[in-house]
This record gives sequence, C-alpha cells and structure tokens, in this order.
Amino acid sequence: MPASRLARRMFTAAAAFAAVGGVLLVAPAAQADPAQAPAVEPEGTMTTDSAPSTAVSTGTVDFQVYLPAGYDQADDATRYPTLYLLHGRGDTDSAWTREKADLDRLIADGSIPPLIVVMPDAPWESAAGWYVDSQYTGAGPAEQVETALTRDLVGYVDTHYRTLTTRTARAVGGYSMGGYGALRYALAHQDEFSAAIVLSPAVFTTTVPDPDDIRDHGAFGVGDDSFVMDRYTALNYPALLDSFDPTMPVRMYLAVGDREYAYPHPYEHNDLDFETAVAYNELKRVDGITADMRVLGGGHDWDVWQPAFVEGLTLIGPVISPNAPQPMDAPLFGGGGDDWAGGAVPTDDGGV
Repeated sequence: MPASRLARRMFTAAAAFAAVGGVLLVAPAAQADPAQAPAVEPEGTMTTDSAPSTAVSTGTVDFQVYLPAGYDQADDATRYPTLYLLHGRGDTDSAWTREKADLDRLIADGSIPPLIVVMPDAPWESAAGWYVDSQYTGAGPAEQVETALTRDLVGYVDTHYRTLTTRTARAVGGYSMGGYGALRYALAHQDEFSAAIVLSPAVFTTTVPDPDDIRDHGAFGVGDDSFVMDRYTALNYPALLDSFDPTMPVRMYLAVGDREYAYPHPYEHNDLDFETAVAYNELKRVDGITADMRVLGGGHDWDVWQPAFVEGLTLIGPVISPNAPQPMDAPLFGGGGDDWAGGAVPTDDGGV
C-alpha cells in the first residue's frame, strides 16, 4: 500500500478512536436541555357512571364521562360546558373514548374550553334504538331512549357534575345512528342543545333501506308493526324544520366521507354522502340555524370521524364556552348571515 494512503487511513482511525493506555475514550453524551423538552399536555380523566331512568327497561343509562384536567382541584364555583356524544349502531359507550387524546390536546392548546364530555351507552332494541322513543309493543319492551337521554341523563349530569346548565353551554354529537340522534336532538330539543356535530348521519329522506336495522328492531314501530313509515317520517329531521324556533339559534357542523356505501339502485336509496348534503342544504335555509359541511376522503369509519370530530369541536367549542359572545338586541349592520366570531353593536353613548 502506498505510504500516503496508509498515512491517511491511520489519521482517520486516530481521529475516530483516541486511545490512551489501552482505554477507549468516548465523548460524553449530550445533556438534554430542559427548555427544549416537549411540553406534557395535562390529561383529563375518564370514569364510568349510571343515571337512573324509568324510561328504559334497564332502569339506568350507563355512560362514560370525560372530566378535563384540573376538574377535581377546581372549586365548586367553576362550571363547565357539556358535550354529549352518541355512538353508532352496534357500538357501545367505549367507542368515543378513543377521542380522549384529542380532547386533552384541544383543551391544552386553547382551541376549545375545558368541558365535560358524556358518552352514553345505548344497548336497547339490539343496539338499534336510534335514540328515539319507540311505540312498538311487539317482542321486547318499547324503549323510550330519547326521554332517557334528554330528560334523565341530562338531569343527572347537571346535578352530579359541575356543569353550566344553560342550553348555550350544551352540545350534542354523534356518528352514523348517533349522527341521526344528534341531528334530531339539536332540532327537537332546542331548549337543551345549542350546537351539534353530525357525522355521517344515517338519515334517509326518501326510502328507508330494506332490510335494515332501521326497520328490524322496533325503534320506529307502532303497536305490533316493527316499522311504520309515517312514524319514521314524523321523527326524521325534515319534520322538525318548520317548527324550529329562531330565537334559540343552533350551530351545526356536518361531515361525511366521499366513499360511503353505494346502494345498488341510487334512485331508490340515497347514499349517505348525498343525504348529508341534502340535510346541509335544508338546514342552512332555516332561520336560526348556522350550518357548515365537509366532505372528507374516506368511508363510514373513523378515518372520517376522527378528523371531522376535531374540526367540528374546534368550531363549536368556543360557541358553548362560558366566554362565548351572546346575542345582542340591537340593529344589524353589514350582512344578515350568522357570525361565528361575534360582532360589534353601538352603545347609547356613541361608542361600540
């Protein structure tokens, strides 16, 4: 080997490994700078509870509840807005617990206020109770799911947790069957809910698919008939729009995937991406309703519901905040549309 090449190799080896007395000298590990360490987000807690209810055969509404970080240390005067999350057909109250990390993060970074999140279980009518009061008297009891949740559960939560008990501090959300329930509750119970996150709502405004669990378990039944179309129509959201009270405004966020199940005959049964778009276009034309809609890449699953929930909660969270702007009795200036961010109003002394 040429002397010059050998010298270069020896120099490289000496630079890489310095040995003194046969002991290898290793550079000390770099010390982490505490100032550079990522901040640890405060974590809320999950717990289980049960609300007594005479409206359902189980006698209780079981639920999981998310309490924001600091809830146990806050004084009794500290009150929180509330979000109720409804799961889809066949799921349980544990379905929404996957969103705990998103709740922790959104609260920690100030995107939403600290809030209490209630996730009820809905096992009735083979988990296809559709969150309504049934009139079916066939096999099994006629479950009054809507009464159990909107009367018994809300009442229990407001008396056992430090909630803000006004409608302006209470919202509802859900996906699939739970999206149907969230949409219905926001319209039928304006005195309780002022906002809704409606994800892939299983609403059908033309023909209900057959066979389908909408028909099979008696949620929309009357007497011995497990499904009566007139009953379904009376409970579906279009029937509620004419009686909507604009003095109690509601904020709506709707989202759906672009790869929803495609029915074989689209003119007989509308796919849920189409039905969601129809609902959005109906809602935004109603005085007192502010509606937003998103179409995300994905199907009828959490690839859609997780990012949609985050965006929806980011939009409605500030609305149900204790510090949210409140409507003012004064002349409007500018456009007549609802303003998500509040506005300005003249005062008696000439200011704003």
